[in-house]
Amino acid sequence: MLGQRRADEAVTAAQALAGLRPESAEPLLLLGRARQQQGRFDDMLALARKALATDPAHRGAQLQFAEASIFCGQHHVALQQLEQLESAAANDPLLLQHIAEYYAHMGKHEQAHRCYLRAAEKEPDSPRFLYNLASSQVAIGELSAAEATFTRVIELNPDDYDAWQNRSNLARQTSTENHIDELIDRLENLRPGAAGEVPLCYALAKEYEDLGEFARSFEFLRRGANSRRQRMAYDVGNDVAILKRIAELFAEPQGPQPGSQRSGPIFIMGLPRSGTTLVDRIVSSHSRVESMGEINDFALTLIRLGKASDKNKLLQASLAIDPKMLGDTYIESVTSYGLGADFFIDKTPANYLYVGLLQRALPKAPMIHLTRHPIDSCLAMYRTLFRMGYPFSYDLNDLADYYIAYHGLIEHWRQLYPDTLLGVSYEELVDDQLGVSQRIIEHCGLQWEPACLEFDSNAAPVATASAAQVRKPIYRDALARWRNYETELQPLIQRLEAAGIAL
Repeated sequence: MLGQRRADEAVTAAQALAGLRPESAEPLLLLGRARQQQGRFDDMLALARKALATDPAHRGAQLQFAEASIFCGQHHVALQQLEQLESAAANDPLLLQHIAEYYAHMGKHEQAHRCYLRAAEKEPDSPRFLYNLASSQVAIGELSAAEATFTRVIELNPDDYDAWQNRSNLARQTSTENHIDELIDRLENLRPGAAGEVPLCYALAKEYEDLGEFARSFEFLRRGANSRRQRMAYDVGNDVAILKRIAELFAEPQGPQPGSQRSGPIFIMGLPRSGTTLVDRIVSSHSRVESMGEINDFALTLIRLGKASDKNKLLQASLAIDPKMLGDTYIESVTSYGLGADFFIDKTPANYLYVGLLQRALPKAPMIHLTRHPIDSCLAMYRTLFRMGYPFSYDLNDLADYYIAYHGLIEHWRQLYPDTLLGVSYEELVDDQLGVSQRIIEHCGLQWEPACLEFDSNAAPVATASAAQVRKPIYRDALARWRNYETELQPLIQRLEAAGIAL
């Protein structure tokens, strides 16, 4: 039932099981999972605490208690639990893996790397452990080490096609140094319909693009995207309807706001691959600012207070949440990470969905929305193999439908909140790094600091698809990339033009 997300039925079954086995922690943990799916995070936490009281040494209960604490915005409690587990996990590499996953979930990438490294030292020939180590090396900026680790994963397990794709992404390939022949050989020897087709095709698309063979690149890109899309049960119409419904529910600008008056957050948002990570690095290079990365705390606070995980139910429930409670609870959640600066950045891209709620809950918080040329924006998403989220990005028609609806919502927010929501063009930022960076810092209510121009020296971890790019100064290679694929992208171009979107 949990696997099928039949949460209400799972609750009934777990409650019955708990009645039969009152001495066992397992039914309580199952019930906690069901409550999690219902968006009832406080219940999940209470059940994890009860399971620990039943069996204090139960590793699953300890981990679920940490996870539930994260969902409830009690990150300091989760960190304390994870640190205790880490101390006791010296000879248990599998437990170290689980601990690292939760560290990474909270943006604690240095701690996650420490655990992944210890696990790999315990089992140095485990491709799974090495794969996770390589991912953490990317996050903390050890890109050469990550490339070597992914190569070792491939040597140990040539069928780990995600490792092939990640390795291709880490460095620019050349005519003399590339993996194209090996990738094609692996692809040709796959059984029909094998899942490995997707990452191998994305890897080939990336490497052929590096070599300037754009037609060949798009051929593999389209094949990989089609294969990924066929494996998904997704209807873009549902997302389009939600975007339109958000605009309807927030149809008028708000008057004086009753929300939280506490200052601190700076929101950077936009579609993925639009430049949000770049702006995050620029602002977080300021001495008074630190980045929390993509933390999802606002959405989790919304689910927790709205007691709903279904998108449509949550949307309606959000209107009834007291704005001050929403803002204060969100601030408390983020503060519990342990902040070391006066201001923090929440760089969750999809916060553009919540602009109306953010304006109500945190009326003092500056918001920065990144834009990019519409076709470049869509292409950047289409050519990225996301591990989670963005299901509209694997089909050009889905992309057109979503982008048109997204564009409509952003225009709606701009009209309602012209002073709060600063629009920043990626292209303008690349052309005038100083001027646009100064405008961003001013919008955040901060004094200009020259360090904001040296964002590539920022040593803070990055765990997004831009992890390799933002370690370098601003470059122009990504501008007008869509021109290389103008013929192949004609269906998308025509759809956006027909919708009146300026290209």
